[in-house]
Amino acid sequence: MKILNLYAGIGGNRKLWAGHNITAVEYNKEIADVYSSFYPEDIIIVGDAHKYLEEHYSEYDFIWSSPPCQSHSRIRMMASKSGSYSAILPNMNLYSEIIFLQHFYKGKWVIENVKPYYEPLIKPTIFLDRHNFWSNFNIEFMDFEKPKVKHNKVTGKTDRYGINLQGFSLKTRKDQIIRNCVNPELGLYILQKAQQDVAPKV
Repeated sequence: MKILNLYAGIGGNRKLWAGHNITAVEYNKEIADVYSSFYPEDIIIVGDAHKYLEEHYSEYDFIWSSPPCQSHSRIRMMASKSGSYSAILPNMNLYSEIIFLQHFYKGKWVIENVKPYYEPLIKPTIFLDRHNFWSNFNIEFMDFEKPKVKHNKVTGKTDRYGINLQGFSLKTRKDQIIRNCVNPELGLYILQKAQQDVAPKV
């Protein structure tokens, strides 16, 4: 399959996607460089994933998008109310991408984000392993093994899902990068569900 992996981070969701033609889009150059070191066979685009989706969506068989979650997060909202952070407007790119893919894209797609502090404006397809997923294919519920290190205990030295950032010199907080990784087993499960009813382009 020809896959587009948007807001790719360091590629936690992609770790077990073997044998596919993958293009990843990540706006942070140093994070994109880490992704590239993990998956040198992928095409890496450093740029605006939202804009790239709009311009290139029709070129792919399967699209995975993980728009930034901070403005939707319950934790961020509670921290804002306590004065730890400033309140921020929810980033509606999440919903514009869902609507766009629903109406214009002919392949299989999935969008991942956190469970928000408000009632979702578009009902998710399913909630799995701390994530809401919107998709145009069926995804059944499945339990996934929890990481040994709890989410709030992750540090820059944590090895999670067989992924760690030791040896990388980064300006971006390593603990946050690792927390943002989707469980690779979950990423593989969803891709397999999409493959059940999609044929590669010739």
